[in-house]
Amino acid sequence: MTQGPPAIVAGLGSVVGLQTARVLARRGIAVIGIASDLRHFGARTRVCERILEADVEGEGLPALLEAIRSEFADPPVLFPCTDGAVLSISEHRGRLEGGYRIALPPHEVVQTLMRKADFAEHAQRHGLPIPRTFVLRGRDEAVAAARALTYPAVLKPSLKTPAWSRNTTAKALPVDTPEALLSTYDRVARWTSALVAQEFVGGGDDQLFTCNTCFGAAGEPLVSFVTRKRRQWPPRVGIGSYAEECREDEVLDLTLRLFRSVEFRGLGYLEVKRDPASGTYRMIEANIGRPTGRSATAEAGGVEFLATMYCDTAGLALPAERRQRYVGAAWIDVRRDVLSAVHHWRRGELTPVDWLRSFRGPTAHAVLSARDPLPFMYEIGRSAGRAGARAASRLPVGRRNRRRP
Repeated sequence: MTQGPPAIVAGLGSVVGLQTARVLARRGIAVIGIASDLRHFGARTRVCERILEADVEGEGLPALLEAIRSEFADPPVLFPCTDGAVLSISEHRGRLEGGYRIALPPHEVVQTLMRKADFAEHAQRHGLPIPRTFVLRGRDEAVAAARALTYPAVLKPSLKTPAWSRNTTAKALPVDTPEALLSTYDRVARWTSALVAQEFVGGGDDQLFTCNTCFGAAGEPLVSFVTRKRRQWPPRVGIGSYAEECREDEVLDLTLRLFRSVEFRGLGYLEVKRDPASGTYRMIEANIGRPTGRSATAEAGGVEFLATMYCDTAGLALPAERRQRYVGAAWIDVRRDVLSAVHHWRRGELTPVDWLRSFRGPTAHAVLSARDPLPFMYEIGRSAGRAGARAASRLPVGRRNRRRP
């Protein structure tokens, strides 16, 4: 790749941030990482020239960027890798523009597409297909939704706030009755400003499709890549653990319809679910302004996805490889996928042989890397420590405190 400015990956303490740093470094781009916690396994990578520490979810990120901006003769390209980092950079772009290259739509578009309540209302106004959805900004609205919804359903925060993240790792909470919806609402409403209650689209995890795209400065898509989730953890409302590229033109069309309905620039992602009973597709959620786990799948499939965003933002010639070729590329998060595979194996839905076949063909790993092994080693060590602590907490107090002579 032509020598260009450095890339700053804000949110290195995440799977997405780690993957982004690795992809850019492989393309010969100098990478500087920013992590909220240098003890996170993602911050153990060796692909970055420097790793700095700052709270990427709030004021700490723009403050750090202002402090180091004079170090760069050529303004770096910013790659926020968490929703909080996207919001922080968008809110403070007036302080950062000139010293950094930023690929984001206008701030009001960022808010509309990132907040699930605003996204649902935008989709309804523009005739975009979503599951039946209610926005809950008070208990009266929760009572009305509980009566009107068909179950099962899910409750989601409009935006994952720090309070939400402190109290749960779940991105959505399943509810199967009106009573369950109201009791869950009463428990979690104080963690966020608004909630979304949404009917659950039928079908298993393998009916979930995603499309990553990048819109250039001219407002048109430069590259797109469609994948299909095969497994996630936890099931039904979890995070993808195994996905593979596929051709699903309706998913691509829905993605482009969504981002063309606003003034869009930069990275965009849409998750869509197909109801196998009716064959219809429904938009589930969008992520904007940042890479996602499936961005790396495109790279495994020979599509220079993140390099396209980098070059467009830096004013460089775009990469040649920007068309999806359907070579069977896959993405896997080994730790989560083992848990998912065991769940499906116990239900008779997956065999160990089938799981091993997941590793055939070009595969992008979420954390595992032979060239950069420390993050995976630290991730497994941390997970084992947490599992041990949970097991110890379930022991009777006398046994828990017993010491060997």
